[in-house]
Amino acid sequence: MTSTGRESIHRNDVHDADLGLRIPARYRHDWALFADWCAAADHNPIPAAPEALALFLHEHPATVATQRRRLSAINAVHTGHGYPAPGRTETVRRHLDAARAQRLDQLSRVLIQRAAELPTLGWPGGLFGRRDALLLVLVATGMTFIDITRLRRRDLRLDGDVLVATTRAGSCFQIAPDPETGNNPAVEIYRRWAEIQTFLDQYPGTHLLRHHLADPIEIITDPLDAEQARQPLLCPIDRWGHLPHARSMTPQSVSMLVRAHLSGRAPVRRALLVPPHDETGTGVEPDLDPGYYDRGIAARHRDHEALEDLDDLFDEIEQRADTMLEELMGVLEGP
Repeated sequence: MTSTGRESIHRNDVHDADLGLRIPARYRHDWALFADWCAAADHNPIPAAPEALALFLHEHPATVATQRRRLSAINAVHTGHGYPAPGRTETVRRHLDAARAQRLDQLSRVLIQRAAELPTLGWPGGLFGRRDALLLVLVATGMTFIDITRLRRRDLRLDGDVLVATTRAGSCFQIAPDPETGNNPAVEIYRRWAEIQTFLDQYPGTHLLRHHLADPIEIITDPLDAEQARQPLLCPIDRWGHLPHARSMTPQSVSMLVRAHLSGRAPVRRALLVPPHDETGTGVEPDLDPGYYDRGIAARHRDHEALEDLDDLFDEIEQRADTMLEELMGVLEGP
């Protein structure tokens, strides 16, 4: 767009003297309606809270097309002044699409029920169960898989009996207690996974973690330091129970896990026997023959030569797996 064109657009803008905003002319009527309602209802029009915007739409019923036009105006004013668009949150989307909201509510109940049924103790089933349970709870909020994988430990908090998650874009998702029973299993599910991460902060490695999941001890939770707060909330777990703190799960792996749990085809983790602490080592050095270390070094050299070509093989397997995943997603998401 030329500078002359931009100047012409700005000349048609309307200035909101009370708020000091420049409002595009085509949005002035819808923005004025929203701003007047905010003033009467004691809400801040910019930046507007998604809950306030949903309430505005509820108190000003209209056709879907009219509501979408109002949202476009409010979103445009926000983004034009450097604020996130409040109309792109799950709270507002559910208000606009009642059928979608009903489907999500039904799916949320199933997801939380499946999450509550997953194991919390035992090795390694308790570890996978705690992580997957929180993953299902986050999906139940309506959050996208991409947003879930971008969450950091600092992005989840408890507000009384309400679990609150804030995405990188600033969208807020909540899971409140059941209005009938007053219970909120999401709170305990979150605490169990947070306990695992806190334990690993204090005792890195899986050796002590497997004992903790077999016979839990009380963990004192301290406020997160800067490094811990930046760590991914949900990490991949290998079959030995190792969790790389710096890596986050991928959207594809989250999608596959959710589908597996919903279909009842989630992998069953065989419980491994955890030996008592006093049997894990006696502290006595064994007697080794003089050639022990030489044979070990020679074996490592042989293994290095034998496994040299495995990188290419693993790359080929990964490519095949990606192709199979794309085909599976096409079948699941097709008409």
